[in-house]
Amino acid sequence: MTDPHSTKEIAIGRATLATVARLAGVSVTTVSKVVNGRCDVGAETRALVESLLEQHDYIGRRSRAARGNPATAQIELVLTCDLNAYSTEIIQGVLDASGAASIAVAISTRPRTAAGADASHPIGWARDLAAAGRRAVIAVLDDLTSTDLAALSRAHLPLVVIDPLNLQRQRAASVGSTNFAGGMAAAQHLLALGHRRIGYVGDSSRSACNQARMHGYRAALEAAGVPVPDDHRQTGDFRYQDGIAGGAAQLDLPKRPTAVFASSDEMAAGVIEAARARGLRVPDDLSVVGFDDTEVARLFSPPLTTVRQPLREMGGVALRTALRVAAGEKLDSHHVELATELIVRGSTAAR
Repeated sequence: MTDPHSTKEIAIGRATLATVARLAGVSVTTVSKVVNGRCDVGAETRALVESLLEQHDYIGRRSRAARGNPATAQIELVLTCDLNAYSTEIIQGVLDASGAASIAVAISTRPRTAAGADASHPIGWARDLAAAGRRAVIAVLDDLTSTDLAALSRAHLPLVVIDPLNLQRQRAASVGSTNFAGGMAAAQHLLALGHRRIGYVGDSSRSACNQARMHGYRAALEAAGVPVPDDHRQTGDFRYQDGIAGGAAQLDLPKRPTAVFASSDEMAAGVIEAARARGLRVPDDLSVVGFDDTEVARLFSPPLTTVRQPLREMGGVALRTALRVAAGEKLDSHHVELATELIVRGSTAAR
């Protein structure tokens, strides 16, 4: 009979913390403590777990140095968007959750992949992350390619996406908010104030979260019997400059909207600037609603009515989800949505 504590006759294709825990006859928590270099594990148990980790190449994927140093970052937070008020809120949420879990996080940026980029680069990127001791990757506004996803999979690095651009990808867990409900709440608020020409300024059609916000806006207007002319919808890239451009295009129309819903706070600030440049007052001449409830909304003049997206909470959920997946736990759902909330401030008023 094979000794249950022998590691010589055990063979598995891909080790996870849960697999190692089962083979060693200990809990996943105990294995995680060994991986993280915690000292509150008995010497015999530690030796057994380390032997199993090494045999099944977990050490090869994390590096022995990283395993022995609890200060080594275990989660990689990758920003595929600019560092702005939105991403700063998410970063804070991830860091708050990582501090509570005593987990170190590394933050990096990964520019959007240009056409014709070297296909071997994602493989090296993923291997470097694994060699540096990362256990999982969190991506903000996922713009990773199929090659990136395949490279992460080969490196045995689970991925969690915050505000995914494409919900059809089944190879990654994701965290978002109730974007459709938020878009509907914004439009219903403006309708309740008597507005009937309500414009929309949002991200490009490739963004799933933007599409959900726009569909919510359209659903509210259609339910009220209010038409949505094509020239009352402008797209950009969630940035201040795009808000200026989209706002200018609508405010220069012969029949300009009396209210605009923008799919980010930065875009809403751009719309307000476009209005100011045309001598229009907010909210007297134009009501504006944003989305996110970042610091921009609270500090802008007038303070911005916006749909609160729980960005810090989303960051925390993503961090805890990444740790669960890295530990080999099974998720009840691969996509989690947190509730949005309309926050009424000074940028909206009755028509």
